[in-house]
Amino acid sequence: MYHQSTVIITIFAFILTMVLIFIRPKNMNEAIPATLGAILVLISGSVSMVDLLDIGSKVTGAAITIIATIVMAIVLESFGFFSWTAALMLKVSKGSGIRLFWNTLLLCFLMTLFFNNDGSILITTPILILILNNLKLKNRQKIPFLLSGALIATASSAPIGVSNIVNLIALKIIGMDLYLQTEMMFVPGVLGLLFLSYLLFLVFKKDIPKEIRFHSYSIPLQKNRPYHPLQPGSESLFNQQKKLMVNMLIFVFLVRISLFVASFIGISVSLVAVCGSVILLIWRWIHLKVNPKDVVGKIPWHILIFAFSMYVIIYGLHNIGLSNLLLTYLKPIVSDSLLHASLTMGVITAFLSNIFNNHPALMISTLALTDMGLGPLLTKTVYLSNIIGSDIGSLILPIGTLATLLWMHILKTNKIKITWLDYMKITFVVIPPTLVFTLFSLYLWLLLVFVK
Repeated sequence: MYHQSTVIITIFAFILTMVLIFIRPKNMNEAIPATLGAILVLISGSVSMVDLLDIGSKVTGAAITIIATIVMAIVLESFGFFSWTAALMLKVSKGSGIRLFWNTLLLCFLMTLFFNNDGSILITTPILILILNNLKLKNRQKIPFLLSGALIATASSAPIGVSNIVNLIALKIIGMDLYLQTEMMFVPGVLGLLFLSYLLFLVFKKDIPKEIRFHSYSIPLQKNRPYHPLQPGSESLFNQQKKLMVNMLIFVFLVRISLFVASFIGISVSLVAVCGSVILLIWRWIHLKVNPKDVVGKIPWHILIFAFSMYVIIYGLHNIGLSNLLLTYLKPIVSDSLLHASLTMGVITAFLSNIFNNHPALMISTLALTDMGLGPLLTKTVYLSNIIGSDIGSLILPIGTLATLLWMHILKTNKIKITWLDYMKITFVVIPPTLVFTLFSLYLWLLLVFVK
């Protein structure tokens, strides 16, 4: 048992951190209050140096994988991939705002599968901003594309574990491999995304322009010269870059596939991801003569600091009894049936994610799961429900995921105004039904395929 002062300081550190993150005085970066809270927790003694090493062992591999993926996104930007893709999106949409909306959702889904949710946000948001600025849409008309794209990009991390740092860390804790996680989650995850996409279309239908006009979709690629998005030019210039962009995407896809192979045969996933990013950096260095050191300044390190600090805080709460409290109340419910296990833990994790952020929320629910002593199928069901709650249910509030916080930062940098109220007006309508639908789909899928 911990001393009363330790418990009080740990709880105070958590409350202070959350208050500062929500009110964000003077637009304070979310990493600052999280770091402050983590320091208080360490001072309180609820997290020891041994615990820090344990947290580091769980977080490091996933963090390296995510950083490697972000590096890949930076390399693609250097080659003009953002501008080229923006041009392609305009071309295939053929003047239809509705078609552009669905192409936006497809792009965000594919980029998350190719990279991860954070990498997808880093890639798709600038692409969409290029498109929407080119179309000269009003702010109200931009929201359907930007917000829907962000929600789909983040929620698309549910089908496969490697698309989210949270999923990777939870896999490490639960001892489940990437291949099995995808086998059990892909179908219900994709069904949930289709359901969410349709809800978003219904909500935004009246605000999506029926027709869109653009002047050019040609983006020339010139070595050692800055790229000018969507500048006028002939279609031949656009087509000249097609082979290069397709080759790069094929390479990234092969790296993606190799992550699953590595997981299946027991090779470090992070090592494979690093090798892929290094090859791309060398490719860029040879082709564009760009020194790889520039990526250091472009990686959003504060996001990783925020994640680690929140893990320290939640670990402190775990040590003073939060996971035991969850265990006491939830074990009888989740042990009752597969359906109860799926729905209950998914909803609980979604609730915790919107309060804590999904990184520490998934960690605390996963730690509680490891102490429940459930059978193999129930354990996997609860874990997958946690993932759905963490990846989809967390989207109700902007603080729920690091990807959403990163998205807000990109919008602010580009002077596009989407407030928390604008965000929540949509998410409170579309996320809760999507969460329940996906959890129920998980239950039916496991019942049909995995229950003997």
